Amino acid sequence: MKIGLFFGSFNPVHVGHLVLANYMLSFTDLEEVWFIVSPQNPLKKKKTLLDERHRLQLVRLAIDDHPKLKANDIEFKISRPSYTTNTLAHLKEKYPHVNFTLILGADNLENFHKWKNYEEILNHHELYIYPRINNNASSTSEALLLEKHPKVKMVDAPLLEISSTFIRNAIKDKKDVRYFMPLAVWNYVKEMHFYQ
Repeated sequence: MKIGLFFGSFNPVHVGHLVLANYMLSFTDLEEVWFIVSPQNPLKKKKTLLDERHRLQLVRLAIDDHPKLKANDIEFKISRPSYTTNTLAHLKEKYPHVNFTLILGADNLENFHKWKNYEEILNHHELYIYPRINNNASSTSEALLLEKHPKVKMVDAPLLEISSTFIRNAIKDKKDVRYFMPLAVWNYVKEMHFYQ
């Protein structure tokens, strides 16, 4: 079985995430996509980050009706900071017969060579790279080399200019952004007064 791993803080999950996951299922050879909800990212301000359990619940609400999309909390259970290589090792141990593929934005190619054990990741896993707005994936020599790597596949997924940051700021400014996320997610965010 071939499963795509979509890592993110999903703070909150929105329709852009779902469009991308749905595209990966429909237009690539992936049989499932797992949303790997990341705990606190050291590069992100904690004050704007919802508790990981709430973010996991929002993802579950968002994908509840899709049998091939799953929410996964593996990174909650391993030592932090959660390096992708460690997460992959845990997943491989738990699911030895699954072929895991990483779903990454083109901006991640810029710094992929700085990831812990990135060569090891490439030895064992494919990378499916989707475009990001205002990003030229091949703007560095490292990214250009990675684009040509046999395990890296550039995927022509649709570009959606929606971000979790935009949604959080809009909610804080009392804007109605209900259609930027699934209705169940919007209702939960409103009920819990998140991002206000």
